[in-house]
Amino acid sequence: MKKLALHWQILLGMVTGVLFAFILIQFAWGKDVIVDWVKPFGTIFINLLKLIAVPLILGSLIKGISDLKDISKLSQMGGRTIGLYVMTTILAVSIGLAIVNIIKPGSYISEQTRTELVSNYTSDANSKIKAAAVQRQVGPLQSLVDIVPDNIFKAASDNGNMLQVIFFAIIFGIAMILLPEAQSKPVKDFFDSFNEIILKMIDLIMLFSPFGVFALLAAIVAESPSLDLFKALGMYGLTVLLGLAIMIGFYLLLVKVLARKSASFFLKGISPAQLLAFSTSSSAATLPVTMERVVDNLGVDDEVASFVLPIGATINMDGTSLYQAVAAVFIAQAFGMDLSLGVQLGIIVTATLASIGSAAVPGAGMVMLVIVLAQAGIPEAGLALIFAIDRPLDMCRTTVNVTGDAAVSMVVAKSVNKLA
Repeated sequence: MKKLALHWQILLGMVTGVLFAFILIQFAWGKDVIVDWVKPFGTIFINLLKLIAVPLILGSLIKGISDLKDISKLSQMGGRTIGLYVMTTILAVSIGLAIVNIIKPGSYISEQTRTELVSNYTSDANSKIKAAAVQRQVGPLQSLVDIVPDNIFKAASDNGNMLQVIFFAIIFGIAMILLPEAQSKPVKDFFDSFNEIILKMIDLIMLFSPFGVFALLAAIVAESPSLDLFKALGMYGLTVLLGLAIMIGFYLLLVKVLARKSASFFLKGISPAQLLAFSTSSSAATLPVTMERVVDNLGVDDEVASFVLPIGATINMDGTSLYQAVAAVFIAQAFGMDLSLGVQLGIIVTATLASIGSAAVPGAGMVMLVIVLAQAGIPEAGLALIFAIDRPLDMCRTTVNVTGDAAVSMVVAKSVNKLA
């Protein structure tokens, strides 16, 4: 009997998880059973993926850079990667602003619903506002300072410090290139082997993926707020989803025109990573699978994927930046505010920078949204308006983030003749 493809296994796990949860929550004890006995397996799965995130970035980046054997290749690849990531982020924010101004979802929020949402989610909003306040108090160059670690072991102990780990790996790889090959060969052999071991660990972890996403989706259904609140926010959700769908279409166009690959080829190759991103809401947790699919199924050379994807998982948050633009204007509309063109241009700049600094973990975009709201003069308490529907939208925008990383890796690989 032919084994079911991985993306179908993951999709089956997602669907059965949702159905299982819907059945159980009809009983008074159902939610407790899911939270106490099912959700932990989803947490274990995410922890397994996070467990190898730092080793994967260290091993793959150091191997990828040392394979280049030429600093000029690194600068060429780096410039194109950063340029594409910034371009797609600005485009995502612009698309978000365009559709939210056309649809005006904030006008569908009644006074009663606004009061109910603010009342229910004020405590959650306050926690994000406090976190953003700490972020705003730092100096203008603090984000640059934060990239350089003072202790690599301390940086590697926290998945929130991915940029620091990437910085160390890039410097380490460059140093290996600059040394005579005879001196760096033992270390290169170690990291080549280390990287292969991590990739094999990914294969082992992915055997558990259908069960992991089953548990994750079941827990999300069991812990979701009431459906009445979701109905009230339906137009906002549809606006975000429309923007995300347009971004997916843009990626397919990018792959078709610049990488010369069909949309079906791209989607078939990256679909398991997309489904995993949807389930985990974490670009960092999905990174191991993204790298495997891009190299093995999309034909991107390992040295390109090892450089482009870890950076993308950290700074390329197109789905997040689009959502921040839509959410900011939506909240303003809900409060009856009319944002000028200048303010909305400011949102483009702030959302672009905020998405670059946003951690690749669930919910981090919400903290950065507070900074976007403050810059635009929008009441930060309005954050409470979107909490009820944020989790499913977070899943969707993470899927877009991962798709964008994969598309850019193919374009960069094509530009340096490293695409099969």
